[in-house]
Amino acid sequence: MPFTSTTHVRWPDVDPNGHMRTTAYLDAAEDNRMQFFASAGFPVTELAARRIGPISHGDDIRYRAELRLLEAFTVELRLAGLASDGARFRLHNRIVKADNRTAATIVTTAGWLDLDARRLTTPPADLLAVLTALDRTKDFAELPSPLAHV
Repeated sequence: MPFTSTTHVRWPDVDPNGHMRTTAYLDAAEDNRMQFFASAGFPVTELAARRIGPISHGDDIRYRAELRLLEAFTVELRLAGLASDGARFRLHNRIVKADNRTAATIVTTAGWLDLDARRLTTPPADLLAVLTALDRTKDFAELPSPLAHV
C-alpha cells in the first residue's frame, strides 16, 4: 500500500479560475513526502543532523480532475525508480479526490544532497532502507546513479 496523507484545498491554494493552482499540487506532494520520511524516523531535524537532504531535479504534473476550495483529498506516495546506491530516486504522488478519482499525478526525480559539500551523495543505509521499503509503482525502474561517473 502507498503512504498516504489527507488534507484539503486552502484559500491560498486556489487560482483565479476557482480551482487548485499548480504550485499547490506540488506543495501537497512535497508535504506528503516529508510526512513519509518523518513517519519512518527521518523528520527534517534528523536529516539536518545527518547533514543530508532531499533535492528535486524536476517534476512532471498531469491533471485529471479539478479540486476546488475546501475540497478534501488524499495524497498517495509510491517509489517509481531508484539507483542501486540510492543517490537518485523517482517518487510518484497521486492526488485523489474523495470519490476516488485521480485529480493529478506528480512524478518527481530527486536525489540526496550533502548539505556541507553541496553536491549529490548516497544516503546512509538506514535511510536507503526506508526508501527501498516504499510501495513501488507498476512501472518501477532501476535508475542510473548520478555518482557513477564522478
